[in-house]
Formats: sequence, C-alpha cells, structure tokens
Amino acid sequence: MVSFPDMENTKDKYFLPGALLIGLALIAGAIFWNGQHPAAGTQQAGGTAPTPSVNIKNVKTDGEPFIGNANAPVTIAFWSDYQCPYCKAFEVGGVTGITVAAALPDIVKNYVDTGKVKIVFKDFAFLGNDSITGAEYGRAIWKLYPSLYFTWRTAMYNAQDQEGDKGFGNAASIDKLDATISGIDAAKVAADVQMNASTYQAEIDADKTEAGNFGVNATP
Repeated sequence: MVSFPDMENTKDKYFLPGALLIGLALIAGAIFWNGQHPAAGTQQAGGTAPTPSVNIKNVKTDGEPFIGNANAPVTIAFWSDYQCPYCKAFEVGGVTGITVAAALPDIVKNYVDTGKVKIVFKDFAFLGNDSITGAEYGRAIWKLYPSLYFTWRTAMYNAQDQEGDKGFGNAASIDKLDATISGIDAAKVAADVQMNASTYQAEIDADKTEAGNFGVNATP
C-alpha cells in the first residue's frame, strides 16, 4: 500500500508530477482491491473500493528502512510482505499470471535517484512464518548494511517462489541468499536476527497495527 505525501511543503522545491501520483493510486488500488488477498466485505459495487488516504505526516518513518535522499521533499510509505506475489510483481516483475508491470524500478530511476522522492518500506507480514522471518532479516540488513538494503530486498523478491510457507523464505534459505550478496556477512546477519528477534517482532507488529489503523489490510 502506498501512502501519499502532503504536498503543501513541497512548493518551490520539487514536485512529484500528478500523472505519477495518479498512476501510483491506480496501481495501488488495482493490487490492493483486486489482488489475491482483498479483505472480505471491502469491495464495493462495480468491483472497486476507495484506496485509503493517509497523510504521510501521520506515518512513523523514523528508523524504518528507506531509499533516496533522507531530506527528499516527497516521502512515499510502502507496506509489503516478502511472500506476496503482487509485491514481487510491483517491485521486480516476472510473476506468472499477474499482469501488473514492475513499476518500482521506474519510480526509483525517475524520482528516487534524482532526489525528489524517498521511499520508506514498512512491513505487513501476514502470509505465514516466512513472512515474519523475511521481515526480521530485513530489519537486520537495514541495521548492519543499510547501503545494501535495497540490493538485498530486490534479491529477496527475485528469489520468491511459492507464496507462504511452501518454498523460499525460511531462515536457512535466506542465509544462503545472503551469502551470495557481496558485502553481506550471512552469519553475522543470522546471529543478529536470533539475538534481536523479539525486538524486530515488536517493530513488525507495530508496522502492521499502524497499517490497520490507516485502513490498510492487504499488500502491497
């Protein structure tokens, strides 16, 4: 789910073009409401439902993983699950049976890399134990190797296979993936996850609770 920014303070700085905002809204709405995991009873007549509107000022962003200039004039908050195939489609594409094109690479290229946008990644782990494990490892990677976080995140989605606790995504498989990424000490990451599992779990739970308070009940 994407939380759109309050544009009031971006005057005379950079603007995120309206076309992109509309495009993001359509993408988020299509995945959120017509995806594989829509919430029961939320769909309205005609097969659509309103995308929740959230002021970014009310979203906790401090301490959360992010990409882009820390002081970028526009911030986008993005809730996701490492086991969610629609999240994978949005971030890296290539998911059989899902027609949503990978939009994140273009957003990164045109807006994040140019200093206009910061994307804050929030956890919405709801598809099983592997979802929680992935989120915990994400916290550890951000803590230990923040400059490699997005590289790791992309690798996680490229490695995603069956949804939920059926294939890639448990600790052993993530450890093997981590060992393939230059600059990451897989053993160090695994040890950090074990040592701080309760802390990371609390942070993951807080992200999901916050999302629920904003009306977010599916991903991405």
